[in-house]
Order: sequence, then structure tokens, then C-alpha cells
Amino acid sequence: MPEICIIVPIFNEEDAILGLPEAFSPFFDSSPFKIQVLLVNDGSTDKSLDRIREVCSKEVRFQFISFDRNYGLSSAIKAGFDQARTEWVGYIDADLQTSPMDFLKFDPYLESFDLVMGNRKGSRKDTFVKRFSSKFANWFRDSLLHDEVQDSGCPLKIIRREMAVSLPFFRGMHRFIPALVLMRGGKVMEIPVGHFDRTTGKSKFNLWNRLLSPLVDTLAVRWMIKRKINYKITSSDLVNFKTGHS
Repeated sequence: MPEICIIVPIFNEEDAILGLPEAFSPFFDSSPFKIQVLLVNDGSTDKSLDRIREVCSKEVRFQFISFDRNYGLSSAIKAGFDQARTEWVGYIDADLQTSPMDFLKFDPYLESFDLVMGNRKGSRKDTFVKRFSSKFANWFRDSLLHDEVQDSGCPLKIIRREMAVSLPFFRGMHRFIPALVLMRGGKVMEIPVGHFDRTTGKSKFNLWNRLLSPLVDTLAVRWMIKRKINYKITSSDLVNFKTGHS
């Protein structure tokens, strides 16, 4: 049976963690895949780690890793991709403003695409400022990168692990996963998903991490795309190639 590891990055989400098994349970029961969940504690300073340990001690499908300090969302996602050993890896935010059940919508596309991701357009329950900044950032990103993705930052994605670990990682790269997959020659599919009000914790949103920093990062990603190296080998005799000393 094919396996998927769903990564849940966690930073100061103590009130959400004990509800994760209940939220994932119907997805476990409905998915044709064998599902694992990897909780990544990104240096939380509240009681998140204690509650992560509690969940993982009771739920066999839940495991965790914990950082020594806060490194940021992209680092938590990368660590999850690196530690997973499944054919597919995905991720979802711990606040569950998106639902694990929406992963089921991705199943028909997984064999044909390298990245299948959600699109919250029309369903977002965020503040006006957050929605506006996200819309502007998506427009700016697509104008420069031409990835034709409407909701690049949607925290609901499943990606081939082989592709995931090959991507260049940097702070903030999680916003550019679709563009980077396309840069690597992969195929991307975007699927409408639901979005819900945050019921626990508080948003990590601020003007820098939601607008200014992503604009700077977009320029860096555009530079990478423009400077990428492409080549095609038309013939070879590497079958006779030998290394080492005679």
C-alpha cells in the first residue's frame, strides 16, 4: 500500500495539538493510502512539546521531532521532508484552518503530478488585511515567476518526496514550492479546498513575514529560475567508464 507522511509544523500551538488525532481520524479511515503524521516542534516556548509527546504516546500513527530552538516554517517543513521515508510527503498547519479530509481530493492526481496543492480562493476566513496581502503577494509572485498558481501559500500540499528533497530550501521557501517544482521540470495541480476560522492560538501574521519578506524572496527565486542550468545528453559510452587506480 502506498504511504504518505503528513508533516505538521508546530510553533506555540499548545491549544490545538490535542485535537489533531480527532481531526485526522476520518482521513485515516477514508484514505486508500497508509498515512503517517510527523509533528515537527519548531522550538515552541509554550507547552506544545509536552502535548506533542502526549499525543504521540497514545497514537501509533503520530510521531515527532523537536528542534532546539525556533528556525521557522520552511526549516520545519524541510526537516519533515528529510526525515520521512514515504513515497509522498505533505503538510498542513497545526491550526487546522484547512482540513485533513481535503487531502482526499488530491488522490486522483497524485500519480500524474509531482505536486498537488490546495487553493483557498473563495473560502478564506482570514482578516481583510491578511487576505489583501496574500492576494497582492500571489499577484506579484505570478507576475515575475509565471507559475500560474493562485494560492501558492496554501498550507495543504502533497508532493513526491524525491522531488521535495531535491528543492533548494531557504527561509520563506514554503511560499515558492510550486514555482520551484516547475523549475525542476515537475507538474503541479491546484485543487479547491475549504478554509475555516482559527479557533485556537493566534496568527503569526505580520507585515514583514506576509508581504515585505515574500516580495524580496520572489526576486531571489526569479534569479534562480533565470540562472538555472539545463542540458540534455544525446550520446554516451559511460558503460565503459571506470574510476579508481589501475
